[in-house]
Amino acid sequence: MKVLLVFAHPEPHSLSAALRDVAVQELERQGHEVRVSDLYAMGWKSEVDRADFPTLTSDTRLRVTAASRDAYYADALTADVKAEIEKLLWADVLILQFPLWWFAVPAILKGWVDRVFAYGFAYGVGEHSERRWGDRYGEGTLAGKRAMLIVTAGGWEEHY
Repeated sequence: MKVLLVFAHPEPHSLSAALRDVAVQELERQGHEVRVSDLYAMGWKSEVDRADFPTLTSDTRLRVTAASRDAYYADALTADVKAEIEKLLWADVLILQFPLWWFAVPAILKGWVDRVFAYGFAYGVGEHSERRWGDRYGEGTLAGKRAMLIVTAGGWEEHY
């Protein structure tokens, strides 16, 4: 299988990084192809803003869902987002690896999802009519792909 591992930890010598390396080595040992998107090492921009939609005119109000849809269908997403979409298209399996911070993913990973899961690509496809408004999840280019999480957390077991 082809595996995309999206890694979100700022410290290259962390436990998370060591676990990433073990996961990649084991997957490759088993014959899988693996690509890693190390978000911090890549300098991934986590916030969604006007810069994500270069064809949006300065006098047009930014409506992220509509801008995402329009940019996706016009092939006008930014190069960094297109590169991640290409990795997702390549992959059979997506692994998201991150530390649990304040009971959530790090902002950089949330931003990766916000920017890469474009309307029309990852969601917002299917029937949209007066009798049916599509499925929120389960439609789109990623339907049928597998996903896994590798999550680390610090603290007492009772806290989680």
